[in-house]
Amino acid sequence: QLRIVGSSTVYPFASYVVEEFGATTDYPTPVIESTGSGGGLRLFCNGVGLDTPDITNASRRMKPSEFERCQENGVTDITEAKIGYDGIAFAESNTNEPVNFTREQLFLALAAKVPQDGELVDNPYTKWSDIDSSLPDREIIVYGPPTTSGTRDAFEELVMEAASEEMDAYGGEGYTDIRQDGPYVDAGENDNLIVQRLQENTTAFGIFGYSFLEENADSLTAASIDGVEPEPEAISSGEYPVSRSLFFYVKNQHADSVPAMYPYVDLFMSEQMISPMGYLKGLGLIPLPEDAREQARSDVENRESLELSDLK
Repeated sequence: QLRIVGSSTVYPFASYVVEEFGATTDYPTPVIESTGSGGGLRLFCNGVGLDTPDITNASRRMKPSEFERCQENGVTDITEAKIGYDGIAFAESNTNEPVNFTREQLFLALAAKVPQDGELVDNPYTKWSDIDSSLPDREIIVYGPPTTSGTRDAFEELVMEAASEEMDAYGGEGYTDIRQDGPYVDAGENDNLIVQRLQENTTAFGIFGYSFLEENADSLTAASIDGVEPEPEAISSGEYPVSRSLFFYVKNQHADSVPAMYPYVDLFMSEQMISPMGYLKGLGLIPLPEDAREQARSDVENRESLELSDLK
């Protein structure tokens, strides 16, 4: 029985493919678990054998350090499958007016240390209006993913690091430490729980993938970031500054012992699933351009083996 772990962002897409695969083939329905990108890659790279996952989903690319750990543990034949794009939404209850944040304002709200009078100090901001008077006069409360999450990794890189690199106080180095004094609330790997908490606490914001925003459009509204709203065209073009690619990774060494693996992978990469007319677009996946889809599908069909140099 095929076992899949990994990203909470990719989970809704993979779950759809899992159910379709179980319903339309003679193979047993795969087992899928949402562990976060980092947690999934850790399980995936633990070794080869039926006590380890066959596939892991990721809302960021595998890190070189993770690839090296895989190699050390005997996971030496991995295929990378790129399935599409996703934007990271910074959203709130739609009982509020939409807000436009800059990445610098988000950084100042969430960084552990911020510049004041030429020094880095523990973050003193408690309200958004403390940072800029044009922002809401509301307490800073942000429900977000844990450190094992690819969404957290991407947010740290695309918001925290990008904003702090422009600030003299950090010496041109990206600063990604998120404060732990209350305003940022680690809400776990289940993005649906973040959505529920925003419906209960209408003064808070949440961080999660675009698909969860689209799924809950009747109750949530997204902030624009640097003047751009998280909409499909802006995400796929890169105009929306907090967009990233989505992947899954295949352990080719399990192919003989898990005969369902490649048929599942081929279904996932089919036009039926990941094209602009595919089922997953309806769930919030932003499709790759046609040439990129063809290349990704070719890599998977040929079981291309990932190399460390591909990740650097």
